[in-house]
Amino acid sequence: MKARNYLLLAGLACAVSLAVAHFQPFPGYLDSDYYFGGGVQLAAGHGFTEPYIWNYLDDPQGLPHPSHTYWMPLSSMIAAAGMVLTGQTSYAAGRLGFIALASLTPVITAALAFSFCRRRDLAMVSGALAVFTGYYAPFLPVTDNYGPYLVLGGLLFLVLQMRGSPASLALGALAGFLTLARSDGVMWLVLVLAALAWRHLAAHPAWSPSGEAPENSSGAGSHRDSMVLQVLLVLSAFLLVTGAWFWRNDAVFGTVLAPGGSRLLWLRSYDETFLYPASQLTFGRWLAQGWPAIVSTRLSALRWNLLNSFAAQGELVVAPFVLVGAWAYRRDLRVAVGCSAWLGLTLVMTIVFPFAGARGGFFHSGAALQPLWWALAPLGLEVTIGAARERNWFTPRAFTVFRAALVGAAVLMTATIIVLRVVPGWGEGERGYPKLDMKLIELGIQPGEPVMVRNPPGYFIMTGRPAVVVPYGDAAAMIAVARRYQARYLLIEAVGAAGPIRSVYQDTSSPSLQFLGEIDGTRIFRVPP
Repeated sequence: MKARNYLLLAGLACAVSLAVAHFQPFPGYLDSDYYFGGGVQLAAGHGFTEPYIWNYLDDPQGLPHPSHTYWMPLSSMIAAAGMVLTGQTSYAAGRLGFIALASLTPVITAALAFSFCRRRDLAMVSGALAVFTGYYAPFLPVTDNYGPYLVLGGLLFLVLQMRGSPASLALGALAGFLTLARSDGVMWLVLVLAALAWRHLAAHPAWSPSGEAPENSSGAGSHRDSMVLQVLLVLSAFLLVTGAWFWRNDAVFGTVLAPGGSRLLWLRSYDETFLYPASQLTFGRWLAQGWPAIVSTRLSALRWNLLNSFAAQGELVVAPFVLVGAWAYRRDLRVAVGCSAWLGLTLVMTIVFPFAGARGGFFHSGAALQPLWWALAPLGLEVTIGAARERNWFTPRAFTVFRAALVGAAVLMTATIIVLRVVPGWGEGERGYPKLDMKLIELGIQPGEPVMVRNPPGYFIMTGRPAVVVPYGDAAAMIAVARRYQARYLLIEAVGAAGPIRSVYQDTSSPSLQFLGEIDGTRIFRVPP
């Protein structure tokens, strides 16, 4: 592969990302709002703190609150880097790094494909699939962890083919950065260590399970020492990258991992992520729902995760060729690691975290695997057409036609998703927050006084006002939150009025919550002193 091929792919990807970004004047949804808000705090010199609370899992004591107690910090750090570089805390500055990562993705994917087949034409097809990314396209220019995961995952599969101490250090560092991007990134550390162990065992089958060198294998001890060294290098690089973050958590929370995450195990619905107080989330309460409900939830999550694998990550027409390519290269260690990662993610996001997995967690985590799938797809297409060619079903020209058709299908799907998902209007209600805040000012809200709202990070970045999330519960829970966090004004959006929140939204004559008016479907209440 020549440099101009990589530059062409990077330029195309940058153009696509900039075109999408043109229709995205702000982050647009809770995750992206959160990472951007964290970047603003870092760039402004406030460190890892946040003037908003979006869940109560860690029993937050007040505002400001230690940041990234649920999501990991890497995306906020990338956003902050763009702001520091430009000297601005604008959204355009915050997403510079993410557009750069989107531009790198097809370069890494093409290099990965070339390492499999040593053919420029197939590598360019893989790179084109990473330019026109289908369902991922709307999310690459925004401040989220899709771009970091795509690039880090692709680099990990590239380095995995290499041997020696530098490769082990790189693998440990990449696993560390994946962990800083998402908490499930630690899975990659386990997979890297397992891959190293498998490689050494395959290369030196004379090792004895008892640990004793068998006859005529005087080098077994040195091989074992070499493997121990590689493992130590991986772990050292991993801790070098993640150690400061783990130290911060221990200093702030008294534990290496941020508190509250274990409560996610006992959710009975996704909306219970916002339950207050979160101490209600217990094993006994979870078990009380009954095994039919528990099993049904996980079967539903499995269905959504498999559909996600085929439709979103496999882009419908690409998926079958990924499977063929994976089978053709099944003896390659990278394919084994990728398939193991997919299986592990599917199990975790189905059995352990079914609500988070079905609501986007699996889609997020699977981004690390996309460069491998895009690299394998043209290889699988080549195997498929080659088998048909042997039966004289196609002429030699069919290879070129089908490659073009595969890329064309990716272009069509990407364009359709952008037109339907991005162009008509980006965001989940954040655009109306400044208007709501002006109304609150007219009603007498004090400067710096927090409000209760569906998307606290979004409210903060659009208005500069602290905010806490509307708890999933009845009026009593909302009053308890208001009094604990001094958030006297409650904003309930029609789109977020689900479950017990809906009864509060509809009851405009309640004596416990004073109804003040409605703006564009959002009802404003005040909690009396």
